[in-house]
Amino acid sequence: MINQVTVKAPAKINLTLDVIRRRPDGYHDLKMIMQTIDIYDELAITQTGSPQISLSMDIELPDHLPPEENLAYKAAQLMQKKFSLPYGFRIDLKKRIPSAAGLAGGSSDCAATLLGINKLCGLSLSKEELCKIGVVLGADVPFCIKQGTMLSEGIGEILTPLPALPPLWTLLIKPDFSLSTGYVYNQLEVNRLHCHPDTEKAIDALTRHDAVTLGQCLLNVLETVAFADYPALKELKEFFMQNGAIGALMSGSGPTIYGVYQDEILARIAYQAAKRKYPGYGVYLCQTKLP
Repeated sequence: MINQVTVKAPAKINLTLDVIRRRPDGYHDLKMIMQTIDIYDELAITQTGSPQISLSMDIELPDHLPPEENLAYKAAQLMQKKFSLPYGFRIDLKKRIPSAAGLAGGSSDCAATLLGINKLCGLSLSKEELCKIGVVLGADVPFCIKQGTMLSEGIGEILTPLPALPPLWTLLIKPDFSLSTGYVYNQLEVNRLHCHPDTEKAIDALTRHDAVTLGQCLLNVLETVAFADYPALKELKEFFMQNGAIGALMSGSGPTIYGVYQDEILARIAYQAAKRKYPGYGVYLCQTKLP
């Protein structure tokens, strides 16, 4: 019987993000296309003899939350309680996805913990069963369990697989500030939105493997809030369009802006240009595929 597993927790980007309505419970009904990218955290999960759960990270996160507030810790705690596991876990987390960036780093760590404990403890739960457990901890967790290219609806928990996006070079720029997801959604005036993503056109482009048309379909309604408060984000999007990207967008509630490229050389030239122009920002080059 194994007593340790290592699990990769990849980031995601939004290819589209539409807000349909505000729900009575305060959440929003969404319709968005989500895509896994190959920048990832890595979790080593060890089964221990005592019932305690511990979490360590190789870097200190800006929010300085105690380990007990981390979603990976909460996932281990939930699995331990739900399945009456008589032992505990040590989670060693190598953090590579920038935090509070709109890339679902915390949700992906949570999903990886669920997947890892499922394997480590021989629970034989399906991904569907894990999704039902994970959505209690976060709306993005089911996608992070399933990964790939998905249409996501409801609060993010209703997932429909889409044709896989051909690997595109993806350049991410994470500014040196964060945006509160709650603030962005609360400031959004859904009834005053004049432009919505053409989700069906984007899905058709995916089906036809038409990356250029897909690049033209990238749209996130949350940019209306984020760009008004932080004009630097709009400048980042313009940087991509001036540096060879076939499309650019803010991921999630931000503040990360990404650009997609069909050509590796153009992507690497843009990467070097971004490193020079934005020395205080996080700049990452990856691809739209599983790690």
